[in-house]
Amino acid sequence: MTARAADRARYDRATAHLDAPVAIVDLDAFDANADDLVRRAGGKPIRVASKSVRCRALLERVLARDGFAGVMSFTLAESLWLARSGFEDVLLAYPSADRAGYAELTADPKLASAVTVMVDDVAQLDLVDAARAGDGGREVVRVCLELDTSLRLLGGRVRVGARRSPLHSPAEVADLARAVARRPGFEVVGIMAYEGHVAGVGDAVAGRPFRSRAVRLMQAAARRELAERRAAVVRAVRAVVPGLEFVNGGGTGSVQHTAAEDAVTEIAAGSGLYVPRLFDNYTSFSGRPAALFAQPVVRRPGVGVVTVLGGGYPASGAAGPDRLPVPYLPEGLRYDPQEGPGEVQTPLLGSPADDLLIGDKVWFRHAKAGELCERFDALHLVAGDAVTATVPTYRGEGHTFL
Repeated sequence: MTARAADRARYDRATAHLDAPVAIVDLDAFDANADDLVRRAGGKPIRVASKSVRCRALLERVLARDGFAGVMSFTLAESLWLARSGFEDVLLAYPSADRAGYAELTADPKLASAVTVMVDDVAQLDLVDAARAGDGGREVVRVCLELDTSLRLLGGRVRVGARRSPLHSPAEVADLARAVARRPGFEVVGIMAYEGHVAGVGDAVAGRPFRSRAVRLMQAAARRELAERRAAVVRAVRAVVPGLEFVNGGGTGSVQHTAAEDAVTEIAAGSGLYVPRLFDNYTSFSGRPAALFAQPVVRRPGVGVVTVLGGGYPASGAAGPDRLPVPYLPEGLRYDPQEGPGEVQTPLLGSPADDLLIGDKVWFRHAKAGELCERFDALHLVAGDAVTATVPTYRGEGHTFL
């Protein structure tokens, strides 16, 4: 029996009492992935990206482990909810236009001390000030400045990387730091730089050796350029804000490279805990798939074909086959190219279909990590061949922040 077949047998035994659709997290794999992230971080703390987890119980589990400290959130509403729930260090990774949230933040000393907001434009400060709730909104807002990490070539005519912050040079970031420092009610405490073109792009895509080689060359050049520029940015900002608390960088795919930079004080990572399918294509690390979902077989249309209920859970990003969930267990199933994964039904082709009965489970991996939790109210936590706990996702707690 292969390792994957053994996992399938475990998951089927553990969830035999549960009807599909159902989502699980394999705690043995989850904890092993956490250990691997800590090893790769080389002693620097890892801030957990909540967007990639979306389950309070699992955020608490990983933060209880050595090597992890703080949460990187994705909306202001989520940040406030986590802070009210007892999370004491929440970095909002994206600018917000949530006026009601800012009014709440600036009026509550507990929230203001726990939550740090992201800024890359003075206009965002104006929005916060406009939202301050009269005499009640006097709390100092903790601010993190975001650096654009994109690699610019040929005099800027070619850009590689996500379109995030407009702040690219040390001077631009330092100028905004001065603007924040001069403004009552705000304090610069950190810098963030997410190199998504390094951390979030696989460099060993199966069957595409030339593309993989090109990605590796691009990433090597991007790492060199960013390391120099990030160090210069930190020096420039510390000249304005000597008490800077943290410099955050990286992501699951670049942990060890980012951690090697002296200027970086902490690493962001989250997807590496669940290891979705987009993280299969890296030369620098490998993880164990920890988050899966199962759909039930409901039809047997013919030889070599079964149909499962639903399963059309595409991930965000540029549309393409790599954004689709992948049939994982039993091994050897594939989509019908004429239908793909459907909202209500999904035909699956392959010889393993002939061994599946009505009611059996087919296990899938999502393309991304936390987005799976937008489809399920609960995650069943599996240890060995038993479900040891069932915990709510954000959705299960009544929250769909985006």
